[in-house]
Amino acid sequence: MTDDSLIAVQPAASQHKTTCCYCGVGCGVNAQVSHSTVIAVSGDRNHPANLGRLCVKGTALHQTSQSPDRLLHPMVNGVRSTWDAALEHTANGFRRIIDEHGPNAVAFYLSGQLLTEDYYVANKLMKGFIGTANVDTNSRLCMAAATVAHKKAFGYDTVPGCYEDLETTDLLVLVGSNTAYAHPVVFQRIVKAKAERPKMKVVVIDPRRTATCDIADLHLALRPGADAFLFNGLLSYLADHDGLDQDFINSSCEGLDAALATARAQVPSVAQAATICDVPAADLERFYQLFCATPKAVTVFSQGINQSSSGVDKGSSIINCHLASGKIGKPGATPFSITGQPNAMGGREVGGLANQLAAHMGFDNPAHIDKVARFWHAPNMAQHEGLKAVDMFEAIHRGEIKAVWIMATNPVVSMPDANFVREALERCELVVVNECIANTDTAKLANVLLPATTWSEKHGTVTNSERCISLQKGLVPAPGEALNDWDILCRFARKLGFEQGFDYQHPVDIFREHSALSAFENNGERDFDISAFATISKADYNQLAPVQWPVNAAAPNGTKRMFSDGRFFTPSKRARLISVTARFPKKPPNNGQMIMNTGRIRDQWHTMSRTGNAPHLMSHMDEPGVDIHPADAKQLGLSEGELAVLENLGARYLGRIKLNDGQRRGEVFVPIHWNDRFASSSRADALVNAITDPICGQPEFKHSPVKVSAYKPVWQGYLHTTQDLAPASDYWCKILLATGFKYRLAHNAECDWAKWLRSAYPQVNDWVEIRDSARAFYTGAGFVNGALVVALHVSRDGKDVAEHRWLDDQLGQPCDLNQRFAVLAGHGGSDVEDEGRIVCSCYQVGEKAIVKAIAEGAHSSAALGEKLRCGTNCGSCLPELNQLVNIHYLAKLATAVE
Repeated sequence: MTDDSLIAVQPAASQHKTTCCYCGVGCGVNAQVSHSTVIAVSGDRNHPANLGRLCVKGTALHQTSQSPDRLLHPMVNGVRSTWDAALEHTANGFRRIIDEHGPNAVAFYLSGQLLTEDYYVANKLMKGFIGTANVDTNSRLCMAAATVAHKKAFGYDTVPGCYEDLETTDLLVLVGSNTAYAHPVVFQRIVKAKAERPKMKVVVIDPRRTATCDIADLHLALRPGADAFLFNGLLSYLADHDGLDQDFINSSCEGLDAALATARAQVPSVAQAATICDVPAADLERFYQLFCATPKAVTVFSQGINQSSSGVDKGSSIINCHLASGKIGKPGATPFSITGQPNAMGGREVGGLANQLAAHMGFDNPAHIDKVARFWHAPNMAQHEGLKAVDMFEAIHRGEIKAVWIMATNPVVSMPDANFVREALERCELVVVNECIANTDTAKLANVLLPATTWSEKHGTVTNSERCISLQKGLVPAPGEALNDWDILCRFARKLGFEQGFDYQHPVDIFREHSALSAFENNGERDFDISAFATISKADYNQLAPVQWPVNAAAPNGTKRMFSDGRFFTPSKRARLISVTARFPKKPPNNGQMIMNTGRIRDQWHTMSRTGNAPHLMSHMDEPGVDIHPADAKQLGLSEGELAVLENLGARYLGRIKLNDGQRRGEVFVPIHWNDRFASSSRADALVNAITDPICGQPEFKHSPVKVSAYKPVWQGYLHTTQDLAPASDYWCKILLATGFKYRLAHNAECDWAKWLRSAYPQVNDWVEIRDSARAFYTGAGFVNGALVVALHVSRDGKDVAEHRWLDDQLGQPCDLNQRFAVLAGHGGSDVEDEGRIVCSCYQVGEKAIVKAIAEGAHSSAALGEKLRCGTNCGSCLPELNQLVNIHYLAKLATAVE
């Protein structure tokens, strides 16, 4: 349901403030709307998160809001249905299963893509009315460890700091976070702050040398999984080098002695810490000295810490060091967990995880269960926590959970052991999916598929990494029959007979209730309190300005940072230091295996449902890849640009090899984004073991032993086509073009390509072809009414099939005789220059053009920007521009000087 006042007849173009729907930075967006369509976006200079900046994904929001794969109508068992019939079918299924097997036989699996209001209704319905806590979320995959670490130390899941701290600090430690790619706008804020204050130090702690290292004064390429050893060593060092803040410890902390004793017993010296972490002792001691001597220090930690079988302990070890040295609750001094999704924080506020209750309350406190039950007037209040994500899908696979409702997420791609998850859903009696895209890997398995609104259509709040609540506005009408998730759930609840608790008419009704619950019998005991909004008017809600919680009578304008008074939310009001016995990942590699690390790339988001539809977002990295150290590649017989196959759990991942001396030996990195819509065999998480942290249930995505080998195809090549299809090849990946698609192909058997083309394109009767008598290569092109609709270039070894971007623009274009020869050749001739791999997505500037400009005198990223415009819009490509300058100018200059 979109607010009527926002979709009324508008002038030709109108401006609206809203919030980005991607990462946890929570950027403010100015959206330009014309004729019920978002036609342009820009950064909101007044939003405290981004101050006018947007990353490359954010600048493309208007280009990714339309999709030919949009789900427009309810579907039941593959047949179009009405809303009433689809929800009646769903309600009957849930009711029957609950009556026969009890409420724990059903489950919800939610998403950090949902708005807070959606999240709230889902949790209220399941935990308070249906009577089960089998409600979990994909935030389990990214933020569960930090949530527990916060609660252990502070009493509640409180992020103490704010983005401003990252700019005003004197020492910024980025651990397990490729901020440049995962949170680009925050990274650009840091870059600007460091340029203005050159004495500010940046330390990056990451097994890989990533784009974030572009600004690093020190990079510690530690052994994977060694983070808690490193920070235990830091705690010992602080105690031994007068780095403890005794006044703060005496007034505001407890547990130091036990935590320090454990740390010292495990990591008694810098030398031992360096050996365990596999980093130079001098570099590690330099970091320890910096942290010890710098009062204003911030440690930003993200998935490299959280996605671990000991993620909670790693987070605790970081927080311990900040508490022991008093670096918390002060400007420029804080531990800072930065979230992955736009509303991972909002989901935690309403109890989105199976072990949580709304308003930061939990099942571990009987008084909390009672409070929530009374506030909701809940008839069937759950009394115990439910199943966490991995356990939930295992229960589905066993048949214990017989109905699951999945909202705004794609677990068949994103869960560990993803093939097992797909099999679990195939076995499940009733799978319901709320989606905006009809053909995601998960949507294909739904018995009931329900069309949901998406960004620019739905209306409600999100909370970013610094506790800032912002409004994501409904700006345009929902297409087809799509509804907001909260509205779908309320209609379903009423079908189950729960009319009174779910009669909301507008998201503001839900927000008011959420706000009131945050204050209910709180009395300052709980951190989350937004009671100032309990009576907010609809008009004020529709124009809600960004504000950081708590927001209450004591802080009506919000709260920038927490714990400035040295008081915490534990029973003693003191922060707790936690004894951490550091440990390495549970499953080390066997002989011959390598460690697979997974993560994001710069221009894509999650499973590409939106970003995969923007051609320029595919241009920076358009194919699944495998980053590997050159020495490992040589040992395995792998070469740059060829394909490698990774194997584990009976699954395989195919990706293009990229030699990278920033990789540690024995390790590979692969991106998480590709799925069965965009590649034949490149779902990375299918290779990830379903090993979790025993405390928080977060999977160990960063450390999967895999077998790595060369993929030896019989044929390789590429296909340009105006139609979306599954090519007749073992390996393919799909790349969206301005018109049509490009597929990269590799096949492991003989194939009659001419025969395949004619069967795949029966509408084409105008063909031109080239092939040799030895059948070593084949090139064919098909035309309809003189326009190019398909072109295939393949060869036996692939080495003679060089791509040229010229061909990407020829699909759908009329071709004369000369152009037909050019199509067969694959390029437009010597006078048509190919810029090479795209580095700047915003302006489509390629690496060859950049290297040429460097040779002509553009010896800095600023100079390149002046000459080519690259790096002057979103700034996401600046680390790569700096790297190219270093490779092609500074390194050669240094060699010449020597």
